[in-house]
Amino acid sequence: METELSKRLGIEHAIFGFTPFPAVAAAITRAGGFGVLGAVRYTAPEDLRRDLDWMQEHSDGKPYGLDVVMPAKKVEGVTEADVEAMIPEGHRQFVRDTLAKHGVPELAEGEAAGWRITGWMEEVARTQLDVAFQYPIRLLANALGSPPGDVVRRAHAQDVLVAALAGSARHAERHAEAGIDIVVAQGYEAGGHTGEIASMVLTPEVVDAVDPLPVLAAGGIGSGEQIAAALALGAQGAWLGSLWLTTTEADLHSRALTAKLLAAGSGDTVRSRALTGKPARQLRTEWTDAWDGTDGPGTLPMPLQGLLVAEAVSRIQKHEVVPLLGTPVGQIVGRMTSERAVQSVFDDLTRGFERAVDRINRIAGRSH
Repeated sequence: METELSKRLGIEHAIFGFTPFPAVAAAITRAGGFGVLGAVRYTAPEDLRRDLDWMQEHSDGKPYGLDVVMPAKKVEGVTEADVEAMIPEGHRQFVRDTLAKHGVPELAEGEAAGWRITGWMEEVARTQLDVAFQYPIRLLANALGSPPGDVVRRAHAQDVLVAALAGSARHAERHAEAGIDIVVAQGYEAGGHTGEIASMVLTPEVVDAVDPLPVLAAGGIGSGEQIAAALALGAQGAWLGSLWLTTTEADLHSRALTAKLLAAGSGDTVRSRALTGKPARQLRTEWTDAWDGTDGPGTLPMPLQGLLVAEAVSRIQKHEVVPLLGTPVGQIVGRMTSERAVQSVFDDLTRGFERAVDRINRIAGRSH
């Protein structure tokens, strides 16, 4: 499963695995792919340094990367407290009423919400980069488009490739103009923030728009046959995220959530603004239904919505309130039916790729 990009990065298979869990990222790299650690949850530099130290020890000297969340434009002089003050009381009451309806217990006294929007602020991302550039990362990906120009230049000065996600050919063209090295074409089927164009349409559009830059296909990919299809559409690899959530190396801290993921079908997700204020594909739950229903107050724009629901999400997760319990995940969740080690998932991906290539060779009359 080699492409020009995989050869450039020195990996065996052109499979890029995004995950918030260092154990999963390292296992992807060891299996011959390219593990990409999501950094958004690391608000303390020492925590990121600890996990990058761990990855260095457990990646067998093979390459890996980091995914950050940085806006291309910065708003000066606005603090988290300033943003908190913009949240209407009616929305706060809606959160309280929804939690009370489902009997969600409070957090312990003095316990802070585990999920905060601070990881989305540029200042935090820059402290993450100060740490990351002390390690031999080979790729820096940004989930909010092109990172600021000085960050791109800094990465290139350290021989680090820069990738950015795009949901349309127009977005991809802007990335190319900004000096990005790799465009991740993320289709509608993907988990988390995603646009409205499906992968089968988006991938070739982006490939044509940014040629000769390499493109990775993302969104709804969870089999070797789909990776073969992505390469046939012109991509130089596949970017997989959701598929790793039910691996044995993942650390969701919730058996109830793992059970919901394993039981979900491909139609059990929804693009909702309930989590961050931007459309993000996630498990459909009574929480998303409440926010998306006509009786609700409507979601707030980013970052207000994320701040509004941070404590509520932490309470739901800690106490495993199943009707409200969810997570960002793509439509590929329908294929995630058992807990398996990363290596086992990789073995299935490579076998499926071989089957697809053999099938096409037979159709083309090239089989032996």
